[in-house]
Amino acid sequence: MNIGGALPSKAFETLPNIYLVGPMGAGKTTVGRHLAELLGRDFIDSDHEIERKTGATIPWIFEKEGEAGFRLRETNVLNDLTHRTSLVLATGGGAVTQLANREFLKQRGIVVYLYTPVELQLQRTYRDKNRPLLQVENPEQKLRDLLATRDPLYREIAHHVIETNQGAARDLAQRILQLILSKQVK
Repeated sequence: MNIGGALPSKAFETLPNIYLVGPMGAGKTTVGRHLAELLGRDFIDSDHEIERKTGATIPWIFEKEGEAGFRLRETNVLNDLTHRTSLVLATGGGAVTQLANREFLKQRGIVVYLYTPVELQLQRTYRDKNRPLLQVENPEQKLRDLLATRDPLYREIAHHVIETNQGAARDLAQRILQLILSKQVK
């Protein structure tokens, strides 16, 4: 079923915000852009919003303020963003590590967990120097450790779980929309 263009945008007006969570390399930004386009909504990547507001890159924030400083900034940005309407939001991979963030997301919209196996995460992030947590000797082990810690948190707040190793980003966006609409109708 092809949703793009099949339904008038008015059909989507009653849907709450949609928040994409998942590990780095899950495709949250790419899928989120397609989903926002299908819905006729604004798209925001919370990491990009943090960089825009601070005028600094995430690696710089990590270097100067540490992960704790970054997480504080992230919580403030997520609190602001989850008060907006008609939004598709891609969160950073570690956003779920903070209880406040999990509560904002779960209570203020529909949370979709983009589950991605470590092998695919590694393939997608292999050369990305803009990911401070992967600047370690063994990035694959780091990804495995992060997924072991964060997967239960993603699942705790997810209204829906989608595996990202099955289809292109546009197809995943359509599947997410179909899933959300099927649950809204019931």
